[in-house]
Amino acid sequence: MTATIIDQGFTQPAPAAQKPNGHTQSDPETLIKEGYDPRLANKDLAPLKKQTWSWYNIFAFWMSDVHSVGGYVTAGSLFALGIASWQVFIALIVGIVIVQALVNLIAKPSQRAGVPFPVTMRFVFGVRGANIPAIIRGIIAVAWYGVQTFLASESLNIIFLKFIPASQTLANDYSFLGLSALGWISYGILWVAQACVFWTGMDTIRKFTDWAGPLVYAVMFILAIYLVVRAGGLGAIDLNLSNSAPLGFMESIPVMITAIALVVSYFSGPMLNFGDFSRYCGSYKSVKKGNFWGLPVNFVVFSLLTVVCASATVPVFGELITDPIKTVERIDTPLAILLGGLTFVTATVGINIVANFVSPAFDFSHVNPQKISWRTGGMIAAVGSVIITPWNWYSNDQAIHYTLDLLGALIGPLFGILVAGYFIVAKQRIAVDDLFTMDPKGRYWYRNGFNPNAVLTVLLAGIPSICCAVLPSPLNEMGIIDLTALSNFSWFIGAGLGLAIFALLERKRPQIVRLADSESDPSVSDGAAKE
Repeated sequence: MTATIIDQGFTQPAPAAQKPNGHTQSDPETLIKEGYDPRLANKDLAPLKKQTWSWYNIFAFWMSDVHSVGGYVTAGSLFALGIASWQVFIALIVGIVIVQALVNLIAKPSQRAGVPFPVTMRFVFGVRGANIPAIIRGIIAVAWYGVQTFLASESLNIIFLKFIPASQTLANDYSFLGLSALGWISYGILWVAQACVFWTGMDTIRKFTDWAGPLVYAVMFILAIYLVVRAGGLGAIDLNLSNSAPLGFMESIPVMITAIALVVSYFSGPMLNFGDFSRYCGSYKSVKKGNFWGLPVNFVVFSLLTVVCASATVPVFGELITDPIKTVERIDTPLAILLGGLTFVTATVGINIVANFVSPAFDFSHVNPQKISWRTGGMIAAVGSVIITPWNWYSNDQAIHYTLDLLGALIGPLFGILVAGYFIVAKQRIAVDDLFTMDPKGRYWYRNGFNPNAVLTVLLAGIPSICCAVLPSPLNEMGIIDLTALSNFSWFIGAGLGLAIFALLERKRPQIVRLADSESDPSVSDGAAKE
């Protein structure tokens, strides 16, 4: 062993001459020790030698995640639930503060150990069993990667149609596999652009998100000011986007709770694998600071801009428009269409890379580290996003309901298991070196590389969570019972059950050996230690 990792601190980086083969200048250096099993380690999955991200990089990450077409539509839809605007803002604040607290929890093990999400899961699921959460999260990311690329291509289509009138023929007269020729061109351009950004490495992705979020903010402020002026001032705008009669106080409480649940559910995907990014941050304190500015502060400000823009479309265009792409399209100014279209393309590309490209890259690499590098894993996700032809099933509510909802229902149990394993069972202490050994004597070998408690918890917590997500809709359609509101809480049900069941199983038949506070192994990551 040439170096060790202690607490959240790391040894100094090795000289450049010792840089592992295959790294580029944009790749943070990792440490592969002599005893690490090649079936579990490569230059992307091993612990980092040095963590260099600041709180601003985490803040920028969340800006890229929030500032998207999906984020705009989601925030706008909450104001159309039939409750007063002040009640919506309370729900937004409560929901995003919950997200912030949960993200702080999920960030800690990866930040302390310097390893990505799937590797962190090894101490809970076993060195082999960790492929279960990795594959689940990877498949979800591939599906959403395709959807987000398709949404971004719609923005690009608008630019082509405005500035190249001849492209109308490609949009109307030619199609393949359900997508117009123009759609294929736009999708292909964005597919290649995202792949290029991703291929250059995590440092380039960090730089991209650092400026992409502020750029979207600038354009959103310009758009809001323009619409407010066109509407005749703030006095001419009604911030209540609901068409239904206002709800009474008692009637509004369940709706507010539902709004809170929707906020948490919206962030559930990137929240689970946030360790893929927190591992790069120099301290846990910086992670929490970045989460504070990037979540409650950033999300509330963006939501306010969203509702102002959406509300202003009523007096300006005569109808409520909650899609920012369509709002920009209605502005009959070439410069506005170009600037707005490119901005929302950038915004969607930003969330796509951080939420749906990096995640499956680590997840698929984790399945076979020697044959699948981080870059190869990402390209597998990119190719898969085309094969599933997301434009065909994105508009099909049933297809989304029975695929993404089913897989997404498992995110909650996985979250609960990781939190219970790290904070309740392991008491925030992980033997980092044992995450990379296939030795049956290793701490995380358990039974043939699987922790039976974790696998059983996925089943016991996953089945109720899936039922809550999938069954209410068909039961309501058949007129049996209306439980549709239950679908909004499938993440909470799954996470709560996952945490409780795993903690109980580990108490009754313990698998995870708690490391003593006096543990002398210098590779032990101690999350309870002071920074």
